[in-house]
Amino acid sequence: MILIIFGTGVVNQVMLSSNTEVSSSPKGEYLSISFGWAAGTALGAWVGLGISGGHINPAVTLRSCYLERVPMEKGYILAQLLGGFAGAALIYGDYIHLINVHEGGTHVRTMKTATMFATYAAEHMSNLACFFSEFFATAILVIVVLATGDKSNGAPPPGMVPLVLFILILGLGACLGMPTGYAINPARDFGPRLLTYMIGCGSSVFTYRHQYWLWCPIIAPIIGAQAGAMFYDVLLFNGKESIVNRPDAAARQRIAEGDELV
Repeated sequence: MILIIFGTGVVNQVMLSSNTEVSSSPKGEYLSISFGWAAGTALGAWVGLGISGGHINPAVTLRSCYLERVPMEKGYILAQLLGGFAGAALIYGDYIHLINVHEGGTHVRTMKTATMFATYAAEHMSNLACFFSEFFATAILVIVVLATGDKSNGAPPPGMVPLVLFILILGLGACLGMPTGYAINPARDFGPRLLTYMIGCGSSVFTYRHQYWLWCPIIAPIIGAQAGAMFYDVLLFNGKESIVNRPDAAARQRIAEGDELV
């Protein structure tokens, strides 16, 4: 919820203030959006760090479930989706009067409103390019997230993970955000998108580009998270927790025990 409050809040502020009927001067630019999402990610993770480990992304949580670090029955993914919806609803309530002016009426809701809450493709991006953009950005996200928890690879001091996440999301937004709006998080997109459907933006939020909502901001990040984790496991991580390295770790342990007996 905190992630979406800051993230969609800054998008609403930047986009609405660019309308001269809403504001006499712009209140931010694209870099402001990158900072807003970075702040939301860092603060959202900070609030939940000691409770859930800071799980605010279903793509990352699914990877943890696969490794049996987080049991599915904990309900993290459902909580993330509900949090995304709640955060978007709070921002909509906060900006509703400015949105009315932007849309030209109290009962007018179009894609102009929808694009301030969910992610959509840049005009000249092909569907395949959009999928790759989300896949690639999420893979980078997971590689860095895994590095923060790897004690053999310069993990940050306790309590400093949110700072790393701030830098990470700021960088992803500033460098890779343009093609698709860098959802890199199924809950970040689906919760707000569901809200835009419910407030009257229409079925186009789901039918856009042949169910873009499903294969780009949901499926692509989930697959990208697994790819990023596999990359880190195979090439960088040496811990026994890794499925890839577990047999090797067991072999090293047997060798060590044999040496001790000798």
